[in-house]
Amino acid sequence: MNYHWDWGIFFKSTGVGSEIYLNWFVSGLGWTIAVALAGWIIALLLGSVLGVMRTLPGKLLPTIATAYVELFRNVPLLVQLFIWYFLVPDLLPTPLEMWFKQGISPATSAYLSVVVCLGLFTAARVCEQVRTGIQALPRGQNNAALAMGFSTAQTYRFVLLPQAFRIIIPPLTSEFLNIFKNSSVASLIGLMELLAQTKQTAEFSANIFEAFTLATLIYFVLNMSLMGFMAWVEKRVRIPGMMGGSK
Repeated sequence: MNYHWDWGIFFKSTGVGSEIYLNWFVSGLGWTIAVALAGWIIALLLGSVLGVMRTLPGKLLPTIATAYVELFRNVPLLVQLFIWYFLVPDLLPTPLEMWFKQGISPATSAYLSVVVCLGLFTAARVCEQVRTGIQALPRGQNNAALAMGFSTAQTYRFVLLPQAFRIIIPPLTSEFLNIFKNSSVASLIGLMELLAQTKQTAEFSANIFEAFTLATLIYFVLNMSLMGFMAWVEKRVRIPGMMGGSK
């Protein structure tokens, strides 16, 4: 292969104002992190509520949570994104529709759509992790808490959920990493996150290999950093005898 690598391209002018190509990657990384973190907050909060609902006695709440999981887990993410961006705004009351389409910038409207889409999509997966964590606990813990006079809400808050979350940190880490990678779908609705900026750099500079190599390195370093952080969290909250690792 006689390709001549030109890593200096990232410090050359884009021809758009005074920006260099590296500025585009920094901006794209910022949008990627903003999308993923906001989506993760929605996913973790909603997924935890749904996970609890799936383990409650009775039929109504578990059925609602199960229906949510089956709907959002079995519809492709890209289809959901297009629904949230193109269809849902048309179903809103007229003032909200006009605000979404004309009152905010296109970048902001795309950002809101992808955050909601990723949050709700990932919540279905988080729900299953939380459910599994709760059901992995000995049933005697729930019975003991109720026998001590705890309400159902107190039992979940003080007994079941603190232990369940410690158990499911490894699978939650995978979901956390996935939401960063899934954020790349935002490029399809015009949000200039990392993948979109990479493609733009490749088109403007004609340095395709350099652009995608840098993007790969950024994703790799970002995910490895997140994995290291979550491994540290797992070690800090580990319960000896209940989770893997040293006792």
